[in-house]
Amino acid sequence: MFSKYKKPGGGDGAQPGQPDLTSIPGGQEHQPQSKPRVMRRQNTSKIPAQAGPVDKEKKRKERLAEIKLELHKRLLDNLNLGALDTAAESDLRAEIVSISGEALDEMGVVLNREERATLNQELFDEVTGLGPLEPLLKDDSVNDILVNGPQQVFVERAGKLELTDTTFKDERHLLRIIDKIVSAVGRRVDESNPYVDARLQDGSRFNAMVPPIAVDGSLVSIRKFKKEKLAIDDLVNFGAFTEEMAAYLQAAVATRLNVIVSGGTGSGKTTTLNALSSFIDNDERILTIEDTAELQLQQTHVGRMESRPPNVEGKGAVSQRDCLRNALRMRPDRIIVGETRGEEVIDMLQAMNTGHDGSMTTIHANSARDAVSRLENMISMAGIEMPIKALRAQIASAVNLIVQASRLQDGSRRMVSITEVTGMEGEVISMQEVFRFQRVGLTPDNKIIGHFTATGVRSHYSERFRMWGYDLPSNIFEPFAAE
Repeated sequence: MFSKYKKPGGGDGAQPGQPDLTSIPGGQEHQPQSKPRVMRRQNTSKIPAQAGPVDKEKKRKERLAEIKLELHKRLLDNLNLGALDTAAESDLRAEIVSISGEALDEMGVVLNREERATLNQELFDEVTGLGPLEPLLKDDSVNDILVNGPQQVFVERAGKLELTDTTFKDERHLLRIIDKIVSAVGRRVDESNPYVDARLQDGSRFNAMVPPIAVDGSLVSIRKFKKEKLAIDDLVNFGAFTEEMAAYLQAAVATRLNVIVSGGTGSGKTTTLNALSSFIDNDERILTIEDTAELQLQQTHVGRMESRPPNVEGKGAVSQRDCLRNALRMRPDRIIVGETRGEEVIDMLQAMNTGHDGSMTTIHANSARDAVSRLENMISMAGIEMPIKALRAQIASAVNLIVQASRLQDGSRRMVSITEVTGMEGEVISMQEVFRFQRVGLTPDNKIIGHFTATGVRSHYSERFRMWGYDLPSNIFEPFAAE
């Protein structure tokens, strides 16, 4: 059937000398091994009964993996891979079911309906997708996928890491999946270029590092792309911040304050930046600049740019700074930089100071004060020789608001601080915290107990808010205790 997907003369049945795979459904008796003399007092009659089914299940999975590997080889021998790009999914699935069914009959392997369905789905994922990673990519509860070599795959669910039973056959299998991902976006990874950043078709962020740099096997991390953009109301309902804080942030973004979202890895900086961008008017021209495109702005007038690494010859690189400099010539109302981490910081600050107010970016830092120090360090590393007072004056003039996001120890993400930059006092940048998350303690199951509160300091930009038509009630700046 569907012969157009088969190679001419391909696939000629079972190979001689292949292992006997007929014992999948049958039970194999567990033979408990004799224990050393010193262990006899610890043995109980329950131990062999518990170990038997576990051992049998392990052997069964190993045998199924062998069958899958053999069937995958047959598919590669039989399928016309050049025709797969134009093949309908239903036709291709039917072809895989047909080829695998014939192969199982020839091999004398009997599987039940559920095992056959699982095996056919895994084979389909191997041929068209990313093999063992496909079920994890389709699982909406998974936020991150972390691969530490072929035999260890972790996922993050609800802010917590957990080990899965997903594995790759060997290192070559894992490298083949990595190469399939990076080649699709025109990049490469090998011994001469052992690490790579890429983006999957659905927008998920992908990073890989391969041997010899990765000692115990290739390292892969995938930050999954959220298909549904979280709005401000969603984040309020999740407890990331309060309605009062949302009202304040709406006024800050709408009145074109320059905002930096600060936080650690996985703290929700990009999600927060996406949510804040929803307050931008639809009639403004927005340009976004990122290393890996992740932002999901919903406005009509959005121009997206993505940096590019050098090619095989070491040429053709386009940095975020190159994109930012060019963006200044493209008449933007606002510039949003996905993450500021290098020499582009000086151009970003200059843009904020030269008519592109309302611009936003993210930065890695543990507090608002640390974020300012990071900006100073990045300017210094960019080779800009400037007196420290002039440097800090540039930062104080450009940055109006620092929003601190954090992932707490229970895996929850909170906007733990909103801090205003109010100017200079001598050689020190003056700042005031307007809202904070007040931690109280922990529950017995290690959940954070705490509440959001205002600090009692009235916003430095209250008059600006009023002039722009956002006259916030004074009581949102009054501190309150937990209910």
